[in-house]
Amino acid sequence: MPDYEFICSACHQIFIKQISYQEYGKLTIACPKCGSGDTRRHINRVRLARSESSRLEEMNDWSDAGKIDQIEKDSAAMGRMMRKMSDQVGEDMGGEFNEVIERLEKGQTVEDIENNLPLSSDDSSIGGTI
Repeated sequence: MPDYEFICSACHQIFIKQISYQEYGKLTIACPKCGSGDTRRHINRVRLARSESSRLEEMNDWSDAGKIDQIEKDSAAMGRMMRKMSDQVGEDMGGEFNEVIERLEKGQTVEDIENNLPLSSDDSSIGGTI
């Protein structure tokens, strides 16, 4: 029997349930934490297997001279490029990285972001640069 991941709308608990193909869509799935029957399938992010050369080739599209000039002058374009590259890696880069991307996409300059991000004690040696 396949495993399916569910999420409870009442308590937001994510849990796994084994259900046969015949039962799928017919059973009411109750949350093991709170007992609510208000649950739905939880579909994780879909990953596509691609070769490293394919990913690098797509990232290389940004190296065209015109795009580099656009990125250097346009914070939002830089944010979009960083988001696309982060998506290519397929891993969460962390809260601070995501915050920088969001702020760039909103049009803040790199300098404004650098001046407003707090330094942690570990970052003091790098001068607070992004």
